[in-house]
Formats: sequence, C-alpha cells, structure tokens
Amino acid sequence: MSEINLEQPGPGHTPGVVPDETSIEQRETQGLSQGQIVRKRFFRHRAAVVSMIVLAFVVLLAFTSVGLALPGIRIPGWWQWNWTETPELVDNGRPTLNLVPGPGFGIGVHPFGQDQVGHDIFAVVMRGAQQSLMIMVIVGVVGTVIGVLFGALAGFYRGWVDTVLMRFTDVIITIPYIVVGAVVGRAVGGLGAALLGIFLGLFSWMGLARLVRGEFLSLREREFVDAARVSGASDRRIIFKHILPNSVGVIIVAATLLMASAILAETALSFLGYGVRFPDTSLGLIISENQAAFATRPWLFWWPGLFIIIIALCVNFIGDGLRDAFDPRQKKMPSPKALARAAAKKASKAFSKPATS
Repeated sequence: MSEINLEQPGPGHTPGVVPDETSIEQRETQGLSQGQIVRKRFFRHRAAVVSMIVLAFVVLLAFTSVGLALPGIRIPGWWQWNWTETPELVDNGRPTLNLVPGPGFGIGVHPFGQDQVGHDIFAVVMRGAQQSLMIMVIVGVVGTVIGVLFGALAGFYRGWVDTVLMRFTDVIITIPYIVVGAVVGRAVGGLGAALLGIFLGLFSWMGLARLVRGEFLSLREREFVDAARVSGASDRRIIFKHILPNSVGVIIVAATLLMASAILAETALSFLGYGVRFPDTSLGLIISENQAAFATRPWLFWWPGLFIIIIALCVNFIGDGLRDAFDPRQKKMPSPKALARAAAKKASKAFSKPATS
C-alpha cells in the first residue's frame, strides 16, 4: 500500500519516502474498467439516480395502469377505467385523492377527478403520458441515428463530404423547429404518435450532428487511429470500432437532451392542435382540450402539467449525470468520509512509525 502524504514535504520529511501524489478519486478507480468507472460516477450523482427511479416509476405506472392499445392489439391494465369510458360524475368531478392523514385519507374512485363529460382524468393522463413518452423515445432514437451518421461521415472524411453534409445541416437548422413541427403534425398528427415521432425525429438531428462532427475531427488525429490505419483497418472499422466508442459519452448526453426537448415540443404542438389528435390523446392535448375550464376545474391542468414537468426534469437530470460520468475532465471534490479516512490512515501510520533520533 502506497503512503498517503496530504501535506507538502517540509524540513521534517523522512528521506527515501516518495509521497503519493495520486488523488483520492483516482485511487478509488484504480483497477476498474471504463464501464465500471462510468457506472460508479453516475451512481454518485444523486439527482440523476433519483430521476432515473422516478422516471422508471412514471413509465411503469403509465403503461401498466390503463394497458396498451396498439393496432390490432388491446392489452388491459389494472385500473378500473380507461380513457374512453364516461362513468357518472362523482362530486361534480372533483379529485377523490386525499393524502392528508385522517378519516378522509384515501385514493377514491377518481383520484385525479373527472372532466365535464365524465372521463376519468387519471386514465386520460396515463394514456397521454404513454403517447408523449413514445414520441420522446422515437424522436431521440431517430434523431440520434441520423445525427451520428451525418456527424461521423463529415468529421472523418472532411473535404467535400464535410462541406456538403454541413451545408445541408445549416440549411435545415435555419428552419424554425416549431414551424416544421406544425406542418408535420398537421399532416401526420392524426395517424398516430409513432408516425408523428418519426417525422419529428427527421428534423431534430442537426445539433447532435455538429457535436459528433467535432468529436470525430478531434479523435481522427489521435495515435490509436493512426495505428489502426497503418495495420490495414478499413474506414468502416476505424469509424465503428475505434472512433465511435470513444464518442459514446457525447452521443448519449446529447440524445438525452434531445429527448427532453422532444417531449416539450410535442406538448407545444399538441396544445396548438398540430400534434396528437382525437380519438387519441397526449399530455399537451389534455391541456388544450380543457383550457376553457381553467377557472372552474383547475385539476384538469394540474396533473398533465405535473407529469410534463416530471418527465422533462428527470430526463435532463439523467443527462447531467451521464455527462459527469462520461467526461473524465469533470472533477469532483472528495467526500468528507473519504477525506476523514485518508486523515485517519495518515495518523495511524504516523503513530506506528518508530521514532528517529
């Protein structure tokens, strides 16, 4: 075990003892693989871990409560109502959820309340969360694939390939995203959330492509790429086996931020009437359909708005955690426990060392 020297060597420094200049954080990651280091750094990010747990709970709640309704497939959930049923109004549609300890504590038959017609808002919000989450994931996957492809080719080959791809990217990025979304939503919004997500993903890859291009321009000049090229590796192998794995941190972080912006964009489009449309629903559409009842039934806005905020914040916090985990330049101060352990270890060694004249 190497000796820890937390102080600068002074006049009383013992000759022949080489101070250990390795930081506490570096010492804690010695002998670990890159994946283990990333996982350890990520789970130290408390906000990211809590957000991951909350997002997993939201996804599980949304997809198990009211079931799934896909073309030709209908899987029921455990909740007694679905988003199309109109049961009788209870207490003028007020929420029956009561979390205050006492005799009134309970969930009730309609915890999120009902609208004017009688739809159970819990079931409607769960269906809206399903559609919004589906669009978020599809936009993230489609945008990431296209962005990585354009950025990798432009950064690796440079020259006229870089010029053509980046000028095309500049042309697409000048078109306002909300305008593109409105046109796309008006054309395919009524055909389902999946198709809407695919078309939105086709116009959301430009920022990620620029990030990937910058990473490839930097990594292609590294020694391991020159070694692979000298050994006879093809361009395809160099891109996918050598450069792309070293860019995965930037790609994952950018993809999470893209997904967070996608759910906000879908909410805005659905609120304006250009996103998911009846007979289906989404979180933005729920707010849009009930905006006239804001003064009389405010709970129709509380729940879809709360889920929009929760999902967007969770994805952003997860992206922050992944950024800190993948970026080796992110320095973190040692925890008080680590500093206390190091100080105690130094003190025990000082006491156990024989006195010298």
